[in-house]
Amino acid sequence: MSKHYETVFILTPVLSDDQAKETAKKFKKVLTDLGAKVIHEENWGLKKLAYPIQKKSTGFYHLIEFTAEGNAVAELEVTFKRDERVMRFLTVALDKHATAYSVKRRGKLKGEAPVKADRKPARKEKTDA
Repeated sequence: MSKHYETVFILTPVLSDDQAKETAKKFKKVLTDLGAKVIHEENWGLKKLAYPIQKKSTGFYHLIEFTAEGNAVAELEVTFKRDERVMRFLTVALDKHATAYSVKRRGKLKGEAPVKADRKPARKEKTDA
């Protein structure tokens, strides 16, 4: 059974916009070649870093959400490590709650009506005034 993952990587700011997009396409292709199914992709653009990395204060952020089996994540991370354009990366496995939140967030990004949560509303406390 395939697991649901989300990976965010930061590319060096010395790249042009086109070079950053091409690099993101390369990583997306690596995933599809490994049998992963890309569900969602976001290019967050050039952002200020919380702290300097490799003496740089900005970087191109990119997010890819995908489902994969086996060692696809390990292979992707080896590819990240071998590419000097990648300053940082983080891949996390999403549980059912994170997956539901991700679907809800993607709906909001597209301007659709938000997905209703399946939780009961919190009880209101009675106050004597």
